[in-house]
Amino acid sequence: MKKNVLITGGAGFIGSHVVRLFVRKYPEYRIVNLDKLTYAGNLENLKDIEQEPNYSFVRADIVDKASMMDLFHQFRFDGVIHLAAESHVDRSISSPDEFIYTNIIGSVNLLNAARELWKDDHSGKKFYQISTDEVYGSLGDSGFFYETTAYDPRSPYSASKAGADHLVRAFYHTYNLPIVISNCSNNYGPYQFPEKLIPLVIHNIRYNKPIPVYGKGENIRDWLYVEDHAHAIDLVFHKGLDGNTYNIGGKNEWKNIDLIRLLCRILDEKLHRESGTSEKLITFVKDRAGHDLRYAIDASKINKELGWEPTTLFEEELRKTVEWYLTNEAWMQRVTSGDYLKYYEEMYGNRE
Repeated sequence: MKKNVLITGGAGFIGSHVVRLFVRKYPEYRIVNLDKLTYAGNLENLKDIEQEPNYSFVRADIVDKASMMDLFHQFRFDGVIHLAAESHVDRSISSPDEFIYTNIIGSVNLLNAARELWKDDHSGKKFYQISTDEVYGSLGDSGFFYETTAYDPRSPYSASKAGADHLVRAFYHTYNLPIVISNCSNNYGPYQFPEKLIPLVIHNIRYNKPIPVYGKGENIRDWLYVEDHAHAIDLVFHKGLDGNTYNIGGKNEWKNIDLIRLLCRILDEKLHRESGTSEKLITFVKDRAGHDLRYAIDASKINKELGWEPTTLFEEELRKTVEWYLTNEAWMQRVTSGDYLKYYEEMYGNRE
């Protein structure tokens, strides 16, 4: 094999799209998917490529330092694409410890393993940290996040990701470890666990359940189609300059309430319901603690330096995304059973 590449969190939402892209696009690479298979990790997401000869799956926890060292020495990785993370803000508020262990300690274990393996030869090596725009804090009505924007995390989740980002940069400056970082905006598309806004709304509309909306729904997010993000990750991994950060955004800002109403209209149409039926399900709930008002990414650097920009049209891909969740009802039913139901009640049971 030309390269051995580790993708952490490869059974998750974004990770599964990246694994699929790399397995198919680079048959000369050995792609190792490392995932703990927590509630959001699902090997069913990768059934279409699980038999490919250049694909391997390893179930392990990045918090286990010895296992990570063993894994790196077993496969002799040339590159790491680090996506494994606890990523839901609500869960970080109720259980911050898990986020510190996975997002900070786990990342340090991977960095140390890479440093040990590559200590004599950095050529052709890359440690790629996938981060989030949430590390930058909150914007007002105007302005954008740039690669130079000072970090100002507001939740245990974003603080844990910020801590990991700082450590990745520290390993670059202290040990000359070849690293790149990207900070992305909100992703949407198939295979997303329904704790996140878009699949949650689709699921609830389908089954005539209340649609929980934090506060007045005026928080603004920049939406990026997951396959556009996967292609950006491909470019950054192969062409990104060591020590650099690249912001990846969709140029696509929506207020939560406006996006939810759009989904209501699309679902009314696809489910053959009278127009306005689904909007009656909107239920305003107590706002999230420390809820950031607005995120917006300036992605001009990755466009100018690497030639990337979003290629999809939002409403078109949103309709395809809705259709995917409606068509894959069995997948949705399996991932919304058990612990998810208990979690859902804890997060959204407090209605106003």
